[in-house]
Amino acid sequence: MDLRTLPYPVIDADGHVFEKDSELHDFLEGRYRGMPRFETYSFFPSLDGWHRGSSVPGKDHETPASRWLEFLDELGIQMTVLYPTAGLALGLSQDTEWACAVARAYNSWISEKFVRQSQRLQAVALLPVQEPVEAAAELRRAKKELGLVGGLLPAVTVLHKGYGHPDFDPIFQEAERLDVPLAVHGAPSRGMGFDFFDKFIQVHTLEHPFAILIQFTHMIFEGLFERFPNLRVAFLEAGSGWIPYMMDRMDEEFEKPHRRQAPALTKTPSEYIRSGQIWTTCEVEEKTLPHVLRRFNPGCVMWPSDYPHERLPDMFKRDIPEFLKRTDITDEQKRLILYENPKRFYRLEI
Repeated sequence: MDLRTLPYPVIDADGHVFEKDSELHDFLEGRYRGMPRFETYSFFPSLDGWHRGSSVPGKDHETPASRWLEFLDELGIQMTVLYPTAGLALGLSQDTEWACAVARAYNSWISEKFVRQSQRLQAVALLPVQEPVEAAAELRRAKKELGLVGGLLPAVTVLHKGYGHPDFDPIFQEAERLDVPLAVHGAPSRGMGFDFFDKFIQVHTLEHPFAILIQFTHMIFEGLFERFPNLRVAFLEAGSGWIPYMMDRMDEEFEKPHRRQAPALTKTPSEYIRSGQIWTTCEVEEKTLPHVLRRFNPGCVMWPSDYPHERLPDMFKRDIPEFLKRTDITDEQKRLILYENPKRFYRLEI
């Protein structure tokens, strides 16, 4: 199927880059600029201790703008929104000053190397959540000076508090002022109770959903979406089937006497979840997707390629043709997921 025959362009809501320390080094500022770089030590913390430094033959191991544009053409996609790979572990950085410096370098790098190379390549800013006031300032710089379309909140941090904590409010205040979305994106598996796993398939099954659910639960019950009614937050790379479950689970908890522990909520959790403030991405083969669209909000589900992660390049080509063949989802719902929703979430001009 030639996607160019569709009556609308397709937008990838969550692609990735393989950032390189050797390139980021040139964008460091302040006292870090010009410092010698030791290749033995990476700029970002390890995601979780699992080896990811080599892979099967044929998998793309570099993602410059030229390769991303080739990939978009190969699939017939118009635009992508790019997220980091190693940078997903920024929340594990113990050095607050360095977290701010490397986030700023990454944002300048992705703007220069991708966004300014083509309008088809958009990107979100990496936010140093260790310093919320600085993160808010960086979100402002990213939007106004670098042309980035959102901000990334690492799902796993060393801060011992979730994003529902008022300490993070400067980030959400700035996001509302700028009318830019935020995304909570998983990857690291540290500190979630399955450090004893000795097989990566077990780790990878749970690392994204667990991290997402922890932040999601904290943000809902701490009243974040009551305090910031115009906030848009996407919870990425855990599919969408978890949302109806969490709607029921959280509403059930809210019916019990300990609802007094969520005094900021003026509505049931499911009402906040359906309000248009909560967004997610879906996998094209998810069997529960029709149920998600009925129970959740069909205007807040998007399609992610997740390229170049996990699969060989040719495998990505089957995703959208197979999705378009599904008979349990309407053509209008497909249009929303592939085009209208990501355009509206990121406020894209396309």
